[in-house]
Amino acid sequence: MQYTIVYSSQTGNTAQLARALREALPAQDCRYFGPPGPDVPETPLVLAGFWTDKGDCPPDLAAFLSGLHGRSVALFGTAGYGGGGAYFQAVLDRAAGHLPEDNIRLPGFLCQGKMPPAVRERYAAAGLHDKVALFDAALSHPDGADLEALRAWAAALPPFSKL
Repeated sequence: MQYTIVYSSQTGNTAQLARALREALPAQDCRYFGPPGPDVPETPLVLAGFWTDKGDCPPDLAAFLSGLHGRSVALFGTAGYGGGGAYFQAVLDRAAGHLPEDNIRLPGFLCQGKMPPAVRERYAAAGLHDKVALFDAALSHPDGADLEALRAWAAALPPFSKL
């Protein structure tokens, strides 16, 4: 099945995930790899990646998602705050809220990603020790285990699970 990998990456974390996806999936079926924009071809499957911006996807990806119609869409990305589980699902749900209802939403994938050093400085200056600890925990992410989990997620998506 033809697919596109569209992603928005501020610090390189989501770009790292996107590259791992491109390497893991059938190359001959990939019709586009890069940022959202007007030159993204229409394909039945869109893998849309993003960094977490205030608990949602960033505006450029939100605008892209809102223009999709009649596609299968799988969201992936990174979040500076760990926690996984319910927090990651809430971020994916908010991002999916930008999709028109005529799309098919496939399961998503989110993992922790490192944040810019200025964020740590801001947390430390404000005495937010719990957030400094979260920042420090994120420094190694996405790591090898995150990338393996991403590849397993992609392999389980309906068009690829039959390969």
